[in-house]
Amino acid sequence: MATKAKRMHKTRPVGYGASSRKYDLITALGTHALALGKTDQRRVLRLITLITARYNWTRDELSVGQREIARLWSCDQRTVKRETAVLRGLGWFVVKRQGVRGRVTEYSINIERILKDTSGSWASVGPDFEIRLAGADTGQGADRSVVPFPKNGTVAPPDISSGTEWVLAQAVLHSEDTATFASWVAAITRDGRAGGRLTLRAPSRFHASYVQAHLSERILAACRAVDEDVSDVVIVA
Repeated sequence: MATKAKRMHKTRPVGYGASSRKYDLITALGTHALALGKTDQRRVLRLITLITARYNWTRDELSVGQREIARLWSCDQRTVKRETAVLRGLGWFVVKRQGVRGRVTEYSINIERILKDTSGSWASVGPDFEIRLAGADTGQGADRSVVPFPKNGTVAPPDISSGTEWVLAQAVLHSEDTATFASWVAAITRDGRAGGRLTLRAPSRFHASYVQAHLSERILAACRAVDEDVSDVVIVA
């Protein structure tokens, strides 16, 4: 239980960048709901409304009585009980403190589980959204693993003895930004070359998508710096 709580704490959108993370969570829920039937859509809409209106992000706490939720959702308290039970069954709600006489039940939102359950709809928003949330999702899977960022100066330069345009370009990228090289470039290998097109291979689809979206221009510039005949770079998984 302690380990689970620790993981949930890591995914809470608080601190720097918190606002954008909250919007990302709401977007993930909304996009997921729009691919579902009417009953499930209403359930997710109710959850989104409850989150935006009453969730305490700083304390990771939802502490609202059933009567107030019923007013917010325009339904009766029996519906609130049923929907809350479903959300708990999905693993999206976790009881922090069971309600007793005079005190309502307090819940936290299992953001990690919500991200996992909505991940199938991320691509509908766009590749930038998918890549961003893939870094936040702590679920298992090679395509959504979080790449560790080592400190500058702790990674040795690449072996350039083969003399290929790619290892020479890697040496350039290492000298420019050691941390980025270690996190994203070092694991990329040369896959082949056809004329001016150089094909590189990343260890996963997520890795390839990130590099293509954020580092492709820098990689192409480094390749052209060592071989001006390189006109295009493609990263595959």
